[in-house]
Amino acid sequence: MKNFERCIEIILAEEGGLVENPKDPGGLTKYGISARAYPHINIRGLTRDDAKAIYKRDYWTPIKGDELPDGLDLLLLDCAVNQGTGTAIKLLQEAVKEKTDGVLGVLTLDAAKRNPGRAIAEFCALRAWRYEINRNEETFGKGWFRRLFRVFILAWALKQSGVST
Repeated sequence: MKNFERCIEIILAEEGGLVENPKDPGGLTKYGISARAYPHINIRGLTRDDAKAIYKRDYWTPIKGDELPDGLDLLLLDCAVNQGTGTAIKLLQEAVKEKTDGVLGVLTLDAAKRNPGRAIAEFCALRAWRYEINRNEETFGKGWFRRLFRVFILAWALKQSGVST
C-alpha cells in the first residue's frame, strides 16, 4: 500500500461527505461513492472505511498506484475517481507517448518513471482538456478545474519531496 493512505486522504477531503445534487448524474453520493456507480450499496450507510476499501479495490489497484511515481499516483487516483479508471490510464498513456490502449503495462509505467515531472504536467493538461469537452462542463467545470489545480499542487509537492510512505 505504498502511498495509498496518503492519497486516499486527499481524495476523501476532495469528495466530502453526503451529497445529493439534483444536477449530478451520479445521484446520491457519499465520500465520492455514487448510487449510480454502486446501486447495490446503501450510500447513506456507507462508512469512511467502506469507501476506502472501494477506492483501493476499484481505483487504486487498476491504476497500479503502488507502481507509479510519487505525485503521479495521486493524480491518477483523482482522475480515476472523477473521470474513470479507463480515462486515467489512457490519459497517462497519451501523456507519456505510449500506445493508448487502456491497458496499463510496463512500457507506460517505465515511461512515467523516466520523467515524472513531464508526465505530471502533460497528464494535467490532457485531463483539463477532457473537462473542457465534457457535456457537464457548464454546470461542474469550475469546480473540476479548481480540484485539478489543488491536486496538481499537492502532486507536484509530492514529486519534489520524493516522500513515499
